[in-house]
Amino acid sequence: MKDNLRQIARQRIQVLFQQAREIHGSNPKLSSRYIETARKIAMSARLRLPRDYRRQICKNCNTLLVHGENCRVRINQRREPHVVTTCLNCGCQTRIVLRKKKEKLGIEQNNYQNETPR
Repeated sequence: MKDNLRQIARQRIQVLFQQAREIHGSNPKLSSRYIETARKIAMSARLRLPRDYRRQICKNCNTLLVHGENCRVRINQRREPHVVTTCLNCGCQTRIVLRKKKEKLGIEQNNYQNETPR
């Protein structure tokens, strides 16, 4: 029963995101409303939005982020390389760390092998 409900929720979320992308150019407020509805459906069905969808929306104002139109994307090299997406509607910034998990784990394992037991 729960799986069926979640499957229906995923389908509705997918349709809402598709419609939001199509209508964004002509009516950004309606596009924002579709995204807000999709997020509410995901929360009520206890689903995580797919990574692609999460990176396309502003968590603060629920707008669809279109590169060069209503958001700015920058790459920062300080500390750890990361991508900073700035929403031009509300000014909210989202950071996405750029690193490979497998490489980091491999380095940590090699450090432990070089240690001597006590």
